[in-house]
Parts: sequence; structure tokens; C-alpha cells
Amino acid sequence: MFLVGLGGANAALTSGADLGGTLTTFIERVRSRRCNAVVFDLDGTLLDTLADLGESMNEALAELGCPAHTLDGYRTMIGDGVVELARRALPAERRDDETIEACVASMRRIYAGRWDRKTRPYPGVPEMLGRIVDAGVPMAVLSNKPDEFTQAIVKRLLSRWKFAAVAGARDGVPRKPDPTAALEIAKRLSIDPARCLYLGDTGTDMLTARAAGMFAAGALWGFRNAEELRRCGAQVLIERPAQVLDWLLAD
Repeated sequence: MFLVGLGGANAALTSGADLGGTLTTFIERVRSRRCNAVVFDLDGTLLDTLADLGESMNEALAELGCPAHTLDGYRTMIGDGVVELARRALPAERRDDETIEACVASMRRIYAGRWDRKTRPYPGVPEMLGRIVDAGVPMAVLSNKPDEFTQAIVKRLLSRWKFAAVAGARDGVPRKPDPTAALEIAKRLSIDPARCLYLGDTGTDMLTARAAGMFAAGALWGFRNAEELRRCGAQVLIERPAQVLDWLLAD
């Protein structure tokens, strides 16, 4: 099932095998879908990047003589860009601008050489993307990860599926939760933001969606928990990737 965040009501979903009894019924449901595009976060939503990010940051911390964190500890640090990740990972007494800058530089260098060691799509994500493509729903990716990494990772691991837009953190463009980049994507797709489903796994993603006027959907398989997603404005919480298209086509 999926859980509706704001109203608190539960609603049953059909399984992928139950998507309409006939092709005509399915096509009618696609035409009347709730949203006309899906914007995905990347880390913690499409891809499990936790190990590569956490291990890279731990190496950067070691170079600075700082203690490491557990991988689980990074679940609450990832999601707001590499500078904020460095700030959160460093000991409180080492969070001066110079040390943060050095940590970011080390992290970028280390991550560039190992970002694809353990990063993989979450179970069910390939099937989800395939179903969305088959339904003719445009897709995009919006991440706070530096744009060069975002582009490389999508090209390497998600190239089987067509994304109408892929955007990471860029100079001159405010990072999420500022809605600027999300609104740019909606404009590029020529779709009203109100007709876009934004799927992410952090409070930052939910705040981004709400600020952009998009429908905020929380991915429960990612880095953060349901409480954070609800608190930050999730309008629906989705338990498994397979349920995304079911939600789009639900009556």
C-alpha cells in the first residue's frame, strides 16, 4: 500500500499484474493519470549510493586526521550537497571554512575515482523506470550532487531509460530545497509544475517539491524515515518502486 502523508488515510494499490484488464483500459488510465511527468531525486531514490559516498568521505576525513562515521550515520548527512556533507561529517571544532574547503576538495577527488564501486539501482527501480517509459510519462532527475557526477552516474547506470532532463548542483543555480532547478525542469518539459510528481527520499526533496508546486512523494526505501518526509510536506509515501506507476494511474 501507499500512505497518504497529509490526510493520514491509507489507500490500496493494484499490483503491476493488475493494471487494467484490457489494453484499452490501460491506455485510458494513462491518459487520465494524476501527473504528467516524474522528477526523481538520485541518491537514495533511484540509486543506493550510501557505501561509495560514505567510504569516500571517511577517506577524506582520514586525510585530515578526523574520525570516520558508520555508513548508517551518513544517512542523515547526505542530501544537501557536498559542502553540507563535509560540514556535517567534520567534528564540530573543525568546521571552519578552510577545513570544510579542504574536506570538499578531498571528497571530490576520492569520489571521482570510486563512485561506481558499489553504487547500484535499488531493487525494483529498473522495472519501475521501464514501466513509466512504457506508459509514455516523461522523466527527469534533479540532484544536489555536483552536476558532473550526476551526469556521469546517470549515463553509466541509468542509460537504458530516457530522461528528458538531468541536473545536478551547478554554479549559479540554488540547490534544493530552493525550487529554481525544479521549475527549470518543468519548463523544459513544457509541463505545469502542478502536474509533476516529485519523488525523493529526504525532507529536502519534499520541501523542494512543495516550493515548486509539484506533488511531493516520499520514497520509503531511501536514506530517511517516514517521520521526516511527513514533517517536510510529503503528500504520499511510497513503500516500493513498483508502486509509483500504480499511484500515477490510480483512480
